[in-house]
Amino acid sequence: MAKRLKKLQKFLEDEKLDALLIKSKTMKKYMDTLTGSGCQVLILKDAAYLIVDGRYITEAKQREHDLTILLHAPHKTGRNYLGTVEELLKQHGCTSLGVEASQMLIKEYRQVEELGVTIRLLGDEIAKIRIQKDDEEIAIMQEAVDITDEIYARVLKELYIGMSEYEISALLQYFAIKAGAQQMSFETIVGTGERSAMPHGRPTGRKIKAHEPILMDFGIQYKNYQSDMTRVAFFGKPQPEIEKIYHIVLKAQLAGIAAMKTGALASDVDKAARDIITKAGYGDYFDHGLGHGLGIGDGDEYPILNEKGDVILDEHMMMSCEPGIYLPNVGGIRIEDDVVIIDGIGRPMNKTTKDMIILKEE
Repeated sequence: MAKRLKKLQKFLEDEKLDALLIKSKTMKKYMDTLTGSGCQVLILKDAAYLIVDGRYITEAKQREHDLTILLHAPHKTGRNYLGTVEELLKQHGCTSLGVEASQMLIKEYRQVEELGVTIRLLGDEIAKIRIQKDDEEIAIMQEAVDITDEIYARVLKELYIGMSEYEISALLQYFAIKAGAQQMSFETIVGTGERSAMPHGRPTGRKIKAHEPILMDFGIQYKNYQSDMTRVAFFGKPQPEIEKIYHIVLKAQLAGIAAMKTGALASDVDKAARDIITKAGYGDYFDHGLGHGLGIGDGDEYPILNEKGDVILDEHMMMSCEPGIYLPNVGGIRIEDDVVIIDGIGRPMNKTTKDMIILKEE
């Protein structure tokens, strides 16, 4: 059943558009309708359509009750779904159409230009439709985060000195799917020892040793929403410099969360955390933004928290807070929570401790 139609129709009104063509899987997930490549959504001010080819018609009739379902048959008409779009635009007297710029190949866009209406390419405007979550979205995300916390706790119990990064990654995925995840949010990051200094280091055959960082950055996709968390654990007490930067990163992470308030500028939130790391002498070793938006999108959620972030934070925005310090050939620390703004302040959704996790050496 399609959701959030009124919100998308309000978007048409605000943008002074007659129609909006949705092709991206992300936006179709956001609407909770069919996401296949042969399913396109056309939203008008007073109507909305799901245009499908024959592969999806049975599923569409079973699942979709809020969009008018239309079948297009290119083998009969010689035209793709745009033939149906053209008919609908004429039928409703539309003169303008918004399309997702990221979803249009040049060949297809040239066909769109021939529909006889003014075309507007939409980029960030589409992602920002999703920037403020409703109560249902927040509840689902909290479920996803709770499951993510549980997965991490289960994996910690399975770790042992000599386990490889590949094995850790496999355990994270196994427990995720067992707990009800559709899939991982992104390719899991596991870095041990000096490899923990690679912010996006993928797992290798390297094996855990005592007293070194074991960094895990992972998330799950659950009911289409994506969690994201990072923690670092150790077998035995870490070396002094790693312990030092752990406490600096934790202080920066807490400062970042404290700065997440209604009315705050995204770049100022980044600065609140970055200043702590810089003043401690490690500014050159924190070389990514503080965080990113969370929700249903595959890497394109707002707000973006970095030194150029221009979004003003508001109620029900959701984002990660993940500062880090990465010392080449030594190791790195990153601590990440998912945070939502409720009643004007940032509230961490994760419950996993951020105190240093020291596992017993066997």
